[in-house]
Amino acid sequence: MNWLLVALGGAIGASLRYGTGLWLYKPSGLFPWSTWAINLLGCFIAGIFFALTQKYPVLQQETRLFVMVGILGGFTTFSSFGLETFQLLKQAQTSIALLYVGSSVVLGVVLLALGFYLFQYLLKV
Repeated sequence: MNWLLVALGGAIGASLRYGTGLWLYKPSGLFPWSTWAINLLGCFIAGIFFALTQKYPVLQQETRLFVMVGILGGFTTFSSFGLETFQLLKQAQTSIALLYVGSSVVLGVVLLALGFYLFQYLLKV
């Protein structure tokens, strides 16, 4: 049942991301405003929902899976990244939080570039 809740929430979140991206997309300029706004909005909503789960621990795990993993996971995984970083900071694990943020961003871009150039190379062979 948990898989179904995550899948249903993910479908909703992905649809919301697509619709929001279309609504926010502006073809002028270099800055990716729609992705930026979606990621930040996802973090804001994750913060609200996290606060609700702290105040009302009776919220069932199924609700958390549907909203946090499903809807927000489909909307943006950046919200999970923000929440995990916040939890590390809240636990006074500042160095781990900084390592997590820095390595995620830098290695993410490096691995994206590696995948891109490796695939381009393989296509030429």
